[in-house]
Amino acid sequence: MTTETKETLFPKKRRFFIHHEGFHLLLGAFFLLLLLNWIIASFINLLSLSIVVATLSVGFLALALNFFRNPRRETPQADIPNVITSPCDGKLVVIEEVYEEEILQERCLKVSIFMSIFDVHINWVAVKGCVTHVSHQEGNYLMAYLPKSSTENERSAVVIQTPEGHRVLERQIAGAVARRISTYVMKGEEVTGNTSLGFIKFGSRIDLYLPLGTEINLPIGSKVTGNSTILGTLPSKETSVGM
Repeated sequence: MTTETKETLFPKKRRFFIHHEGFHLLLGAFFLLLLLNWIIASFINLLSLSIVVATLSVGFLALALNFFRNPRRETPQADIPNVITSPCDGKLVVIEEVYEEEILQERCLKVSIFMSIFDVHINWVAVKGCVTHVSHQEGNYLMAYLPKSSTENERSAVVIQTPEGHRVLERQIAGAVARRISTYVMKGEEVTGNTSLGFIKFGSRIDLYLPLGTEINLPIGSKVTGNSTILGTLPSKETSVGM
């Protein structure tokens, strides 16, 4: 896909402090809470209740603003072949060998990162390459930290083929509260770790399915920063052939 074609379908949005996925929600919440506070102050006229509701309103808006923040992040390592950058903010909860049966249909190294409501929920591409598959599947809304959420929750899948021929599956998974997954990349697009993959609203997780032989540099429980933390490296072509 050419840059011109993508710009026509998904025109670039000006970068603000708040991610565009949260604009309408935040605006609606602001006016709704403003109306609620006005009704309480005008008709109930109870000072203690007005103070409590106003405090809760400010706290909710502050949490929402924090959730939808849109940090500027660019990392030079994202352009290096075989380097794996973290696809999101959160906590590394799984590193295990599994059989991925839905798309890749082969044994892989699975790496999962759980995002809490306090994390930035922008998702980035984890490796440099070409997008060969994009799909979305409806599902349940189990707690995102549960293993079953990988195969039972609503999810989107993106497969990236690296310059050395590795296939990397990056799966966005909705959590118990999340009700919308946005995926921005398109099949045929050339991407790097600096490419925005999408956005998941509220608690959720990202699963990476990497080729066997991949080296992960961090232990389970590590806090990671999207498009900044280097998770590890894919196996070299010589290593892959010898496996």
